[in-house]
Amino acid sequence: MIINETLGNIADYPVEGKNVDYLDLEWFETTKRIQRKKTRQGTDLAIKFLREGQRLREGDILYKDEEKVIVVNVLETEAIVMKPQSMLEMGTVCYEIGNKHIPLFIQNDEVLLPFEMPMYRWLEASGFNPERQSVKLLNLLKSNVEPHGHGSLGSTLFTKILKMAAPKDE
Repeated sequence: MIINETLGNIADYPVEGKNVDYLDLEWFETTKRIQRKKTRQGTDLAIKFLREGQRLREGDILYKDEEKVIVVNVLETEAIVMKPQSMLEMGTVCYEIGNKHIPLFIQNDEVLLPFEMPMYRWLEASGFNPERQSVKLLNLLKSNVEPHGHGSLGSTLFTKILKMAAPKDE
């Protein structure tokens, strides 16, 4: 079976009385445009997304008929989870993680990233209070990275965030 697009999401589609078959994916597989996978019930799928930026999300419907629905299930994975205490901390931690080109997720007022021990230790040493949890990484931030230098702070996004978060002198 060839899948070129999603048909909606299970949150908006009644499935009572239908056989629901799940396609289990790791978080990093949701952005792949071409892949071959098997559902839990053994249905072979060839996913071929032709447009840039197409990606699979939790609950996406890949196939449906009168009896069966095939739905995306993103598997839980080990992740670093942080709950920033302020906008300054949120901006700082997101900037630092993004500067290392690590995938970043924002879910329920938390910053999440795939677990890596060196990053966990660095965040801990920097005072961000990371936690190791098993979670579904669902809301990947899409960034359009522009060329930039790392030598001068000039007017970078980070300095703009710092200026916005700094208390105003009255």
